[in-house]
Amino acid sequence: MECRSEQVPMNPSSQPYPGQQQVQSTFITIAPSAPPVRDHFLWSIFNFFYFNFCCLGFVALVFSVKSRDRRIAGDAEGAQQYASTARALNIAIAVLVCLTVIVVIVTVAVITT
Repeated sequence: MECRSEQVPMNPSSQPYPGQQQVQSTFITIAPSAPPVRDHFLWSIFNFFYFNFCCLGFVALVFSVKSRDRRIAGDAEGAQQYASTARALNIAIAVLVCLTVIVVIVTVAVITT
């Protein structure tokens, strides 16, 4: 059996067959999109249900929901601002709860000794 190579055009649109129309190619350039905005929703839910120090958990949850709404509406800058506020409030809640726990432990230790 003999192997023989035939000349086949690599781009069939460059030499259309009789009665066939030539097809044009379209190139789409997709730019890298910005990373998605993190709205810290689960962290806010956790702080709302478990820590909610001076209602800051509720406020953080409100900012997280606003951030999610802005992201869905297509306003990335507004979503980032609300998300950063929610993050700051969640960090403040964590710090205040930790300080409160430390103060309670020290107070109990001082009273019992």
